[in-house]
Amino acid sequence: MTDTKTLFTAHTLGELELRNRLVLAPMTRTSAQEDGLVHFDMVDYYRDFARGDFSLLVTEGLYTDEAFSQGYANQPGLATQAQQDSWRPVVEAVHQQGGRLIAQLMHAGAQTQHNRFKDEVVAPSESRASGEMLSFYGGSGPFPLAREISESEIHEAIAGFATSARLAREAGFDGVELHGANGYLIHQFISERFNQRDDAWGGDATARLAFPLAVIRSVREAVGDDFPLGMRLSQGTVTEPDLRWAGGPDAARARFSHLIEAGLDFLHLTGGDVAAPAFPEAANADERSLSLTTLADQSRKALESDITLITNGGVDSPEKAVAALEHADLVAIGRSALANHDWPKRVKRDTCLTPFDFAMLSPLATLANEEDWRIANDKPANCEGRC
Repeated sequence: MTDTKTLFTAHTLGELELRNRLVLAPMTRTSAQEDGLVHFDMVDYYRDFARGDFSLLVTEGLYTDEAFSQGYANQPGLATQAQQDSWRPVVEAVHQQGGRLIAQLMHAGAQTQHNRFKDEVVAPSESRASGEMLSFYGGSGPFPLAREISESEIHEAIAGFATSARLAREAGFDGVELHGANGYLIHQFISERFNQRDDAWGGDATARLAFPLAVIRSVREAVGDDFPLGMRLSQGTVTEPDLRWAGGPDAARARFSHLIEAGLDFLHLTGGDVAAPAFPEAANADERSLSLTTLADQSRKALESDITLITNGGVDSPEKAVAALEHADLVAIGRSALANHDWPKRVKRDTCLTPFDFAMLSPLATLANEEDWRIANDKPANCEGRC
């Protein structure tokens, strides 16, 4: 039986004192009001995870401006005073349960499925996201062709991140996470597939970091040095989960180093499986066995940085969670948490975990569908011990 004590030790992230190492991963729920305001159901939703003993919760992606950032219908925003005010009850509910709440700030870029403000889509260079839009997020058919974002629009996007971060701090959030993963705009600027610019925002792997570094600097100026700031990163996108960063392990180490040096308090690394090698095609056997988390761990040690590392991907058991903490400080639980809002409490009590069922996200990834699933499946689990 796995010793789970390490999951329940305290950790300090920036100025935050966390009671355990378990984090609720950000998950798109398409359940806000049409105007981006929080729906009252979202208060109970986030409160439930804090009550279930997740020490830190990361929100679903929040759009950051009333221009190009919105990615899908019924996405919550944090771009206006009204949207900020609508989040205050959520923050208060989480704090009342002893949890901490981080706002994930997101610009969809080329992966936009719906935007009530604009009829066109922008990306670093003219491009189209691969595959089909996601039906459980309300999309259908191919992604739209995105035009190249202009210089002035780049600066507007950066300003949007900074404004949202300031609104998050004023609303009582405990930190912000910049969404640089899964193929959204920050990820697109990092990617050679989406970013083929020959100006100050493009170029080689280091030059393509210009946009995320500018966002980090702008957000840090907006919130101050004492407010936790992190970035979520992945190799794959929503529709191409198996993509790999060009340049292999060395380029990944350099990327992590530049981002850490820019002033992040945490990196949140996600993929399909936290235990999977990051670059299985690498020539060196040792490098083939490296995960993104171990690469980031090497970078922070080389920089003598105390940055917090969060790892996420396919963690559906206490055994996987404990193993994930070998090279990370915190482990984020996603789909397994949807099926078990009290995941930490169940593990601590050595009781059964309910397996995730994709029907919870069907036909749409909404809180209403999740509630319907829970009503239909509200029966004792047939298992012995954990499952």
